[in-house]
Amino acid sequence: MSYGGGYSGGGGGGGRSYGGGRDGGGGGYGSRDGGHNGYGGGGGGYGGGGGGYGGGGGGGHGGGGDRMSNLGAGLQKQSWDLGTMPKFEKSFYKEDEAVARRSQTEVDRFRRDHQIAIAGSNVPKPVETFDEAGFPRYVMDEVKAQGFPAPTAIQSQGWPMALSGRDVVGIAETGSGKTLTYCLPAIVHINAQPLLAPGDGPIVLVLAPTRELAVQIQQEITKFGKSSRIRNTCVYGGVPRGPQIRDLSKGVEVCIATPGRLIDMLEGNKTNLRRVTYLVLDEADRMLDMGFEPQIRKIISQIRPDRQTLMWSATWPKEVRQLASEFQTDFIQVNIGSMDLSANHRITQVVEVVSEGEKRERMLKHLEKIMDDKENKVLIFVGTKRVADDITRFLRQDGWPALSIHGDKQQNERDWVLDQFKTNKSPIMVATDVASRGIDVRNITHVINYDYPNNSEDYIHRIGRTGRAGAKGTAITLFTTDSKSRSLHVTIAANSVKDSKQARDLVAVLQEAKQVVDPRLQEMTRYGGGGGGGRYGGRGYGGRGGGGGHRDTFPSLSGEQSWQSVRQTANFQSNGPVTDVQSEAIRCYENSPGTAAPSTTAVQAGGTITFTAAPSIYHPGALSAYMAKAPGKAADFDGAGAVWFKVFQDMPTTNGGQYVWPSDGKAELSFTIPQCIEDGEYLFRIEHVALHSASSAGGAQFYISCAQVSVTGGSGSKQPSDLVSFPGAYNANDPGLLINIYNNGGKE
Repeated sequence: MSYGGGYSGGGGGGGRSYGGGRDGGGGGYGSRDGGHNGYGGGGGGYGGGGGGYGGGGGGGHGGGGDRMSNLGAGLQKQSWDLGTMPKFEKSFYKEDEAVARRSQTEVDRFRRDHQIAIAGSNVPKPVETFDEAGFPRYVMDEVKAQGFPAPTAIQSQGWPMALSGRDVVGIAETGSGKTLTYCLPAIVHINAQPLLAPGDGPIVLVLAPTRELAVQIQQEITKFGKSSRIRNTCVYGGVPRGPQIRDLSKGVEVCIATPGRLIDMLEGNKTNLRRVTYLVLDEADRMLDMGFEPQIRKIISQIRPDRQTLMWSATWPKEVRQLASEFQTDFIQVNIGSMDLSANHRITQVVEVVSEGEKRERMLKHLEKIMDDKENKVLIFVGTKRVADDITRFLRQDGWPALSIHGDKQQNERDWVLDQFKTNKSPIMVATDVASRGIDVRNITHVINYDYPNNSEDYIHRIGRTGRAGAKGTAITLFTTDSKSRSLHVTIAANSVKDSKQARDLVAVLQEAKQVVDPRLQEMTRYGGGGGGGRYGGRGYGGRGGGGGHRDTFPSLSGEQSWQSVRQTANFQSNGPVTDVQSEAIRCYENSPGTAAPSTTAVQAGGTITFTAAPSIYHPGALSAYMAKAPGKAADFDGAGAVWFKVFQDMPTTNGGQYVWPSDGKAELSFTIPQCIEDGEYLFRIEHVALHSASSAGGAQFYISCAQVSVTGGSGSKQPSDLVSFPGAYNANDPGLLINIYNNGGKE
């Protein structure tokens, strides 16, 4: 296939050609030596090499200090005397006659049909047309020029709420049109206020989590505010401060900002927030996820308390609820869609369970089908900046028109990549979660999750890049698991561990959207325990409040109760209900953390750990090994909510499919430490799960009378080896085995 414009020569071994270079000649971008197919050589960014990404270093960090924890220390505390402060107007809504005539039954039907839920007192009725919203002519002319057929659900209910001058909370999916929901009332608000005087700051302040979202909001404000000659500026890190300072010094009615750079401007006395009477927090949940809460609090402290505050979010977790309760007064709320964690139903979700080694091949097969239509546009999400560069290099060497964007890119490079993607000169963009929200690129037809994100909320926001503005879209997710094996030697990958813990929430999202669930994904929900999380709840797996936690769920023992009870004794007897075959969680933590100093052994990633257990049991069962990253000292494992994952999960089966011990009474569990696992100390535990049947009315007992662990290094390592023997019986003070995992010949 052939793509015109944007890429010259040297496709790197693929059968695809892309004509024309960005700067002609070598096709380099900012290249000192011409470059080939990339961002120029000379040590920065992407350099040369036949379409690949060579060069070292890459772009600089573009955050501009947005995350510095000491930001705002120099801000002066404000004292507000509302009795002496100038009054301002914030209520502009006049209900249209057609809206007023609608009965409550009609209003309820409209809300039900559009999945609108409201909360609060005296919430205005929704509007059904643009004219009913009552915007001035100068606003309506701009709206109608865009060709939108009717307001979206969030706009229908949100416009009357925002125009009424009330504090508002809006919960809606990505791509629902919420930006316009607060932008148009902001324009009306500005035009009702006194003109800015020299030295005044903005009237409208919009806080956003990312520079990409900030720029998108600025584009909307510019488009709809030009007829009123409303001035705006966008203040964010990663670019020179000079132009932003000049805009602020001239005076702007609207400031769109990321929290860190705005505080930088406030501390430098480049602007002030004394005139702000309309405050917007867009994607509030994302800002809190990114650690901006301290900065948000400092910024709000600089704004008069009788302002109008509008908070917009895709989710409604407790952190956002707390923020709303503190900084909003008698707010009214609108929710669009289900109150549960849910995805856009216009998006077809395809989830494939694959091994880590199959991911690249599966991605290529999907791309070949997708790019048969040259109008298609694909956004590929990966987990890390390194993987983003690796995958982009891999795709370009295979001839695909791919570029990447992540947090280490310089701002001019990010802007150029986004422009190439928007204009379809590079119809494939690889991104980390810096692009998960805030990038408004229309007509993205496909999203590929090469790596599954950290939680289901991020998954929903990722796939929400497609299927926007009423269009349909497709999201393809490569869900990896290598952790389940019938052999005694089990190799796991770090991403597969993370992915396995998310299977249950992902299945819930798929089922809610009436999507097909891969049977292998459904099978994975049997492992990995409780928690759950969701749009309005917690996300944890196990531990307190997790609903069953970090292991398989069994009918007669559950969660924290079974954990605590089993820890009290080495000989644990179960006499559960007698059924044909009932699973009983007979759990012995021989290597349980305690007060004693742990035995520590070192192994390089790629090395092998082998458990040899000599159990004394009176019933067949399965032996499993678990592993968790140390949250601090070993004794903290139980109280710190450590997330345990299974590294070995069952024994070979005989005797009609039931698990039995080998004839010599010893069971050996062996697995390889993945190369990509994070350095640090990990604790291992052993668990036995007995099968309790009608033939064993006396119950099941067991303890591990002796266990030992041998460690051998990986290929090319220092070959450390150690033999650790555990005490012969369960001991609450036995800390178990701590393994110090390191890479590249690092620490031992």
